[in-house]
Amino acid sequence: MSDTDGDVGSEEVSTDKVNDIQSIRTASSDGDLQAASKNSPDSPSPRKSRLFGRQKSLHAALGGGKSADIMLWRNKQISAGALASSTVIWLLFEWIGYHLLTFICHCLILLLAILFLWSNLSSFVNKTPLDFPEFILPEDLCMRAALAVRDKCHWAIGIFREVASGKDLKKFLYAIMGLWILSAIGSWFDFLTLVYIIFIMLLTLPIFYEKHEDQVDAYAHKARKELKRQYSHLDEKLLQKLPKVNFGKDSKQH
Repeated sequence: MSDTDGDVGSEEVSTDKVNDIQSIRTASSDGDLQAASKNSPDSPSPRKSRLFGRQKSLHAALGGGKSADIMLWRNKQISAGALASSTVIWLLFEWIGYHLLTFICHCLILLLAILFLWSNLSSFVNKTPLDFPEFILPEDLCMRAALAVRDKCHWAIGIFREVASGKDLKKFLYAIMGLWILSAIGSWFDFLTLVYIIFIMLLTLPIFYEKHEDQVDAYAHKARKELKRQYSHLDEKLLQKLPKVNFGKDSKQH
């Protein structure tokens, strides 16, 4: 009986040890997973106030697809290729004086000449001729694109009508100021240079923000507080004293 009790006691002790070891391993694995999720670039810190009140990760905020991968340099070859090709195109148009229609025609001429020669010379060099696939645009894709363009046009027309209706003087002043700033920027750069600058910013600013997220958020928070303070002073001294004119009611009364 004593031997049996001793064996049972030793088995219970060994079982307790095994359970303790498994619980320690489980806790350590959970801690590693939590640390990895905190250190992951695609998981933002929930306790910190992010730029524009962002709650999702930067990759998810940018769309989470291939475009986000390109902007965040997840695939460095594609991102570097996009940067190099845009720079070459900008240099062709701005420095060499190439024109867009001439550039497109020359590219098509070169492409058609290469394909034509390859199709005719393939039999002489024992190569199979090129099989040109039939490319058809999906109807649903075209419909979605057309609907998206239509919605954006309706949104822009609605904002224009709201500002031009004369119901809100503040929105009118904001629209005039924004258009004046855009006209000033347009006088400094031509359209192609402006598009090139925006494209370079899309390829550089997101990756810079991802690497220095905490510092940028801290400076942005200070700048937002200062802008709110300046706007409150402007609103108190000037904007609140502006009369709210509603031309719609006056026209109905007359």
